[in-house]
Amino acid sequence: MTLTGAGATFPYPLYSKWFDVYEKQTGVRINYQSIGSGGGIQQITQRTVDFGASDAPMSDEQLAAAPGKLLHIPTVIGAVVITYNLPGIDKGLRLTPATLAGIYLGDITRWNDPAIARDNPGLKLPDTAIAVVHRSDGSGTTNIFTDYLSTVSPAWKQRVGKGTSVNWPVGLGGKGSEGVTGQVKQTPGAIGYVELAYAAQNQLPYASVQNQAGRFIEPTLESTTAAAAGAAQAMPADLRVSIVNAPGEQSYPIAGFTYLLVYQEQSDQAKGAALVDFLWWALHDGQQYAKDLFYAPLPAEVVQKAAAQVSSITYQGKPLRAA
Repeated sequence: MTLTGAGATFPYPLYSKWFDVYEKQTGVRINYQSIGSGGGIQQITQRTVDFGASDAPMSDEQLAAAPGKLLHIPTVIGAVVITYNLPGIDKGLRLTPATLAGIYLGDITRWNDPAIARDNPGLKLPDTAIAVVHRSDGSGTTNIFTDYLSTVSPAWKQRVGKGTSVNWPVGLGGKGSEGVTGQVKQTPGAIGYVELAYAAQNQLPYASVQNQAGRFIEPTLESTTAAAAGAAQAMPADLRVSIVNAPGEQSYPIAGFTYLLVYQEQSDQAKGAALVDFLWWALHDGQQYAKDLFYAPLPAEVVQKAAAQVSSITYQGKPLRAA
């Protein structure tokens, strides 16, 4: 049995591990293309894959365009980190929401700008031009980042807005998290955004970002989990939710759930049953692999809600898994 999926690069390090372990345990092979959330939404809408993957919940318009009811199954929580290339400064950089928005709007153009200096009294900041790097492809990582900027900056919300792809005011594009990582690494003065997993694996430095409570928070599993803690209570029935700029002293402000997208009514009984079994495994056994790869496992209440969605998947109107 082979299942096919496509979409988000954000959870790809974890999904690769899952698919490898799951094939060894069950013999079910899962072929996954890490092409970005925009591509995942497009492919599941066209039914060219068995499941899509996106860090951006689909919009009402996108859901209406699909040929059947699509479910959002959250899998883990990830942080988007602000990585940079400043020779001599490999840790300790601090950024406020206003400063970060100013850099990506093109209003702050040099590393020794007074706004950055104010946040970093102990750092000797160079008089170097800031090279802004962003994703060039449709990306859920971009959706989380621009959702955050839209939440904290009225100017960003008005001029750019949020989405899996936006019209960037400034900067260079990189394809996938790999592309952004590569651009930042090879460009002194660069700043970019990638998942915590990619930054950690590539040994990139990352900034602490000021949260809603006014504290500068480093992206960690604990601060990512803190951001999700309040989300379980506020989650709507369809599980589409944003957790950027979350309240809480310890909450890291640029975080989000990542989702698998599956049709509630499956067209192939055997494949549908295999998909349901995998989703159930991912929500339960699969969570143990998250922390080693820098993702926060789902809170128990979210697992419960996601499992209920999986139990609602049917073939010819009959559940493929007993609740």
